Amino acid sequence: MRKILFMMMLLAATGASAQVGKYRNDLSIGVNGGYVLSSVGFTPKVNQGLHGGMTGGFSFRYVCEKYFNTICAVQAEVNYAQIGWKESILDANDAPVVNQVTGLPEEYSRTMNYVQIPVFAHLGWGREEKGFQFFFQAGPQIGFCLGETTKTNFNVEDANFADRVSSVVAQDTMAVENKFDYGIAAGLGLEYSHPKVGHFQLEARYYYGLGNIYGDTKRDYFGKSNFGNIVVKLTYLFDVIRTKNRENGR
Repeated sequence: MRKILFMMMLLAATGASAQVGKYRNDLSIGVNGGYVLSSVGFTPKVNQGLHGGMTGGFSFRYVCEKYFNTICAVQAEVNYAQIGWKESILDANDAPVVNQVTGLPEEYSRTMNYVQIPVFAHLGWGREEKGFQFFFQAGPQIGFCLGETTKTNFNVEDANFADRVSSVVAQDTMAVENKFDYGIAAGLGLEYSHPKVGHFQLEARYYYGLGNIYGDTKRDYFGKSNFGNIVVKLTYLFDVIRTKNRENGR
């Protein structure tokens, strides 16, 4: 079912030009950058905060039509992203667990570096050429893990299990098993456009992973280990091709 949903989102994104409306032929390219807060949905549960990291890359948009007041486009990106998880190591009173060897509160986080490629069906309402436009976009996303690093202040074999509310630590020593990731993403944003300057987009986006970073068979430790990402980013696009003789700034 997850693969079927993923393919449906892919078809929706790539089929945006199938509607009938006022013809557009606008191609824009540019760059994007922002911040991503991520976590991993482990089963059995691992208590976590949000892992923070940078994301950025290249953006592409093709506007194919204006259907009534809706501007229809396909927007895609090729990004580098730092995602992962940050554990909340607490006792039964929700206080940080102190390591008996180091005397410090135990800390653990994992950062995974990904190349991510989202492809969106992009719908906008407002000014096309000079002014503001509200937009919504949604579609599939794939990613590939380039590498990973761990940050911790204790040795796993010296962990204070006596005080921990959770004894799930298998993930602390397990490397990523499935480097390919896939899922769906959706976002809301505001765009400002000017014919001589270009397009500026501010967007908040959520990504839900449909794949798992670890094996999920009955013989594996985790039944689920998928990503959830909250992304805030700024995108700048400039026009390469623009539709001629369109309505004046509408």
